[in-house]
Amino acid sequence: MSRTLIQGGWVITLDPQYRDGTIMDVLVDGETIAAIGPNIQAAHDQVIDARGMIVIPGLVDTHRHVWESVIRNVGAEWSLTTYLKHLYYGGLGGKLRPEDVYVGDLLGALEALNAGVTTLLDWSMVNSPDHADALVEALTESGIRAVFAYGTPLLNAGAFWARDSQLTHPEDCRRVKARYFSSKNQRLTLGLAIRGPEFSSWDAALHDIRLARELDALCTMHLGFGTWGPHDHSVRRLYEAGVLGPDLNFVHSNTLQPDEYKIIADTGCSVSVTPEIEMLMGHGYPCTGFLVENGAAPTLGVDVVTSVSGDLLAQMRAVLAAERARVNNQTLAGGQMPETLVLSARQVLEFATVNGARALGLEDRIGTLSVGKQADIVLIRATDINLFPVNDPIGAVVSGAGVQNVDTVMVAGSMVKRHGRLLYPSLDSLLQRAQATRDYIFEAYGIPEGAQPVSLTLEAQA
Repeated sequence: MSRTLIQGGWVITLDPQYRDGTIMDVLVDGETIAAIGPNIQAAHDQVIDARGMIVIPGLVDTHRHVWESVIRNVGAEWSLTTYLKHLYYGGLGGKLRPEDVYVGDLLGALEALNAGVTTLLDWSMVNSPDHADALVEALTESGIRAVFAYGTPLLNAGAFWARDSQLTHPEDCRRVKARYFSSKNQRLTLGLAIRGPEFSSWDAALHDIRLARELDALCTMHLGFGTWGPHDHSVRRLYEAGVLGPDLNFVHSNTLQPDEYKIIADTGCSVSVTPEIEMLMGHGYPCTGFLVENGAAPTLGVDVVTSVSGDLLAQMRAVLAAERARVNNQTLAGGQMPETLVLSARQVLEFATVNGARALGLEDRIGTLSVGKQADIVLIRATDINLFPVNDPIGAVVSGAGVQNVDTVMVAGSMVKRHGRLLYPSLDSLLQRAQATRDYIFEAYGIPEGAQPVSLTLEAQA
């Protein structure tokens, strides 16, 4: 295995034993970080000149429906109910062939890598065993680190996604576990994307949670948003049933009862906050502050690129602005000007790294730049005009950086982006396939309201 010396960057480890933002080197030996410090003198095979770069841990997206990259931006004007009508209950998702989800997942995973997201949870809708195989193949080929969260089908969605549904999670997840996930130390790990108590019967929800534990898989569910949250008391009911724990991940959780955030913190459950989607589509206001106030650790996700970009850096800014605005408005309503601000840029960066890694059960492998951990590393080019000069490296990342500044991305020591370009071969061929997939889906389903699909001529690389 090769040894790579990342030399002379502003290193943000998020590991308390280092002073973040100082100029240091990082030595990568194969898949892992071998040393961090100034002026490392050690044998190496290649050098990455990181002068003028900010070096951070790879970003962790804890909630994304990755295949939807092929219908990106179709829902710029969609509310949550409109989205559900088209994707779940209207049949668009049920039209997908295995080759469609393969292309969508591969394109979406590469989009994430391009933006410095080295790990994501793919909340997958699995219409058949062939679809499951195609999704796993795409994630593997992309080079990303991922939790493949096996979900229920969008075929016959009305039967599955209903409050009285007694249908339980597809048994094919057992085959997928045995075939692809023999070890938890590999780059892809298994999760179950269950419907939960607000989109299935209570008995089905409990069955699916127990199934996830039987398979030693993370269990994730949409819970506590829109008009469901205030009345269902789902977290309290799950607590009373004795099933809460760190292996449960709740998505959104905007409109829970106040005591339920404390229950989440006390039982170690995680919450994926997807701030842009929640504010744009009508889930409710992001619950970030309620989580922090009760001792829970928020994580971040993009959710759906039907309505926002696949850029987790943008979600960091959105969650920071939303929570500060909420508290600032309370202060203003009391007749005072805000003197201090809630949340720090460092906290928000931790949401997208440390907290995300812990939520996915990967904190021993990723989330910080630490000796012995996997070398999931992102270099942000701080000599670009929108970031230069650097006066606060963490502030530059959280408040100013975008996809255009992501210069280099490594996953487990393997380079997937360098000098601002993805290293995936034949990318133009993939783009052609993505356009053809989009055309097939819209032909099979019909062009959704508000969509205006455009076709481009692309020359495929040899």
